[in-house]
Amino acid sequence: MKTLIAAATLSIATAALPASVLAQGAGQGVAAGEKVFRRCTACHTVDEGGKNKVGPNLWGIFGSTAGMRATGYKYSDALKSSGIVWDATTMSKYLENPRKMVPKTRMAFPGLKKIGQRNNVIAYLKSVTQ
Repeated sequence: MKTLIAAATLSIATAALPASVLAQGAGQGVAAGEKVFRRCTACHTVDEGGKNKVGPNLWGIFGSTAGMRATGYKYSDALKSSGIVWDATTMSKYLENPRKMVPKTRMAFPGLKKIGQRNNVIAYLKSVTQ
């Protein structure tokens, strides 16, 4: 019985992660993602109630519509009108090349070309922003 409950709990907890993160182990993805995310800390915070920097605080990003969270950040018109709802797939595409996905976005970051890095960052963000 305990094995079934543990298996069900693990299934529920990992259902929202990309398959490539699950293949490498979510713990490894989170730790690796935290290291990659250090590049992002010049512009973003992830703490609940954290302040905005050059970019918005990312707490509560998943499930929200791009540019519509009440963070006090002035989002670009391009991002606000994009209609993007942030999940693992849209976040990965955006992190790959923000200006390709949303032309005229303010995000100057050139992107993360490696899918593994993007998946790890997403795993990390999911672990600290929900």
